Amino acid sequence: MNAPGADGRAAGGPDGRAGGPPRPARLAAADVVRLGAAGLRARPLRMVLSAAGIAIGIAAMLAVVGISASSRAGLDRTLAALGTNLLTAAPGRTFSGADAALPPESLAMVRRIGPVRAVSATGTVDAKVYRNDHVPAAESGSIAVLAARDDLPETLRATPARGRWLTGTSPDAPVVVLGATAAERLGIRGPGPRVWLGGQWFAVVGILAPVPLARELDSAALIGWSAARRLLGFDGSPTTVYTRSLDAAVEQVRAVLAATVNPQAPNEVLVSRPSDALAAARATDVALQGLMLGLGAVALLVGGVGVANTMLISVLERRAEIGLRRALGATRAQVCGQFLMESLLLAATGGAAGVAAGSAVTAGWSWWRSWPVAVPWWALAGGLAATLLVGAAAGFYPALRAARLTPTEALTG
Repeated sequence: MNAPGADGRAAGGPDGRAGGPPRPARLAAADVVRLGAAGLRARPLRMVLSAAGIAIGIAAMLAVVGISASSRAGLDRTLAALGTNLLTAAPGRTFSGADAALPPESLAMVRRIGPVRAVSATGTVDAKVYRNDHVPAAESGSIAVLAARDDLPETLRATPARGRWLTGTSPDAPVVVLGATAAERLGIRGPGPRVWLGGQWFAVVGILAPVPLARELDSAALIGWSAARRLLGFDGSPTTVYTRSLDAAVEQVRAVLAATVNPQAPNEVLVSRPSDALAAARATDVALQGLMLGLGAVALLVGGVGVANTMLISVLERRAEIGLRRALGATRAQVCGQFLMESLLLAATGGAAGVAAGSAVTAGWSWWRSWPVAVPWWALAGGLAATLLVGAAAGFYPALRAARLTPTEALTG
């Protein structure tokens, strides 16, 4: 037995309890972080290479989510500007399989639909357009010639990129407005030049900006309705009727549009909503996003394996340090906590770098495509959470292995 001390209690450890070694000091959370950071600073190159694997995975996933979100935001902004209340009616086929036609009075009948606010049309003209009169007739350049109503830009919300629309000149004047793609194919950069259209010269007075909801205009040469009838023998039958309706009544107008355009044969009329094609493109982007997220997850997994490998090698290289710490009184839990903290800090460093890189890629790509930058907050939080989970999972086994080493094994191994 131990002899009693001056205060009448049995002599023992520093805490006054009888016998046994003193309890090891507890490490505060800040101390554990400092120990983990010191272990990483001792091998900076290895830390950078291991963190890079995590950073690439997080950056890939965040960039995919951010670019997809920015793309959808840009599409939503475009639809808001162009409107989703545009409907088109075009001729289909007859029961015998022949090409159908719309009656010339189609526009007047559509204007009688109450919720319709704007109506316009284009008609296909049997003519070809060339840069000059020396081009062989077999080379069409895939440029359609369309007769256009004066109110077409207002209905489609189309704007000239250069020059002006057909209005402002005589209705029968031989002038033409080119779509963006048609102008590029003809090598025309602005108003002024003449083109050989339908066997005669037409002056180019404008070039349209791309029209997202009427892509057929981009590769067309547009001439006035009256000029097409007088100069090129156009019969006045519309090929495509464009209507703008009240937003709340689009579906009702869509239901009666075919019967209104061609009451004698509504089954020969094709009615469409151009904005639906853009919505379908957005759905395709979502499917592609799932694929790219899978690739990002694989990259993150590879980064986690790299972290686990780095920590395992670190345990093997630092056996002497582990043995010394154990000999000085460090517990298994403290050693385990030190190496687990190193793994977490390593993963967190890679995750922070990945979030920054992914955000920068999203911002740069969105700026280049003129999209609003949209990085969802859940993607940022999820990226950081994923790195911590990967770090904990990757560091668990190496930390457990370090904790299991006895002082004798560590110092003599």
